[in-house]
Amino acid sequence: MTTAPPSAALAPSPRLARLRYLYPGWYAIVMGLGGLALAWHRAVPLMGAMADGVALVVGTLAAAIFVALAGATLLRWRLHPAAWAEDRRHPVRHTFVATLPIATMLLGTLAVTLFGPSVAAQALWWAGAVSQLVVTAWVLQRWWRPGSGHLPWAAVTPALLIPIVGNVLAPLGGVPLGHADWAAAQFGVGLVFWPVVLVLLVVRIATQGMPPERLLPTFFVLVAPPTVVGMSALQLGAPPVVGWMCWGAAAFTLVSVASTARRLRELPFSMPHWGMSFPLAAFAALTLRLASPGSVLAVAGPALLALASLVILGLLAGTWRGLRDGSLLAPEPVAPIAVATPAA
Repeated sequence: MTTAPPSAALAPSPRLARLRYLYPGWYAIVMGLGGLALAWHRAVPLMGAMADGVALVVGTLAAAIFVALAGATLLRWRLHPAAWAEDRRHPVRHTFVATLPIATMLLGTLAVTLFGPSVAAQALWWAGAVSQLVVTAWVLQRWWRPGSGHLPWAAVTPALLIPIVGNVLAPLGGVPLGHADWAAAQFGVGLVFWPVVLVLLVVRIATQGMPPERLLPTFFVLVAPPTVVGMSALQLGAPPVVGWMCWGAAAFTLVSVASTARRLRELPFSMPHWGMSFPLAAFAALTLRLASPGSVLAVAGPALLALASLVILGLLAGTWRGLRDGSLLAPEPVAPIAVATPAA
């Protein structure tokens, strides 16, 4: 009778071994579903109680997926500690670490929106808000290190907006929970660095070329900052004209990035596609927030909500297929990054 060597006994099963590739960006699923639930809640004045029922179902799904991902993340950290360290060092992937605190803050926001203030809502919102500040500081300190190469151009993608600008979400849950001052201060952090990241992205494209094609869906993230800034500013008591200005900026950005739709359809499905989910849901929510009965936005709002819902249903279906056929939870393809050289 032969016995397996100790190393083989400790090796994870093939299914658990795939957890190595459970990158932090998977929490974008929770962000998309949480944003969609908030958008459906915003539709109640136009669509009635049915919209609140949909919000509850979608929000429950978001919470269930969050719990499943959190458990899988802890298991991954235990079985594959080197993978977590690699995520933190990766020039692009490290920015997706912020999806975890943002998803937590969104769940707290959703809890207080649907059920009112509670201990659970407070705990989720505070955990997400404080963690988001910590992640923001961690990302920024990478910029200030002495020497060269700590903010390579490869790291400047639309995904960089996630850890830097995610702070503007704070007022959506912080104000109804009674933390308006803290939420306003955290909102200011995101508001200051939003244009900084935009400038960096424009310079990166002008001098180095576009990011790898597989990151193309993340350009929808550009829609999120003006959208969420508008909603949070209104939550903090800003006049409606501020919301309208942000809506105009978001609408123009959405039209611009929507021009890539044909190229997106040609890409094989991957987790960066979830970068479309939260921005579309948030833009629908802002449109519904500004809509009044009989206005143009009262028609556009439900249409945008339907679009966001269909896109997210498609993303859920693509994720299910990818998990089933093994194309997800697999090594990322290595994409060459073209660097533009000045003309002679």
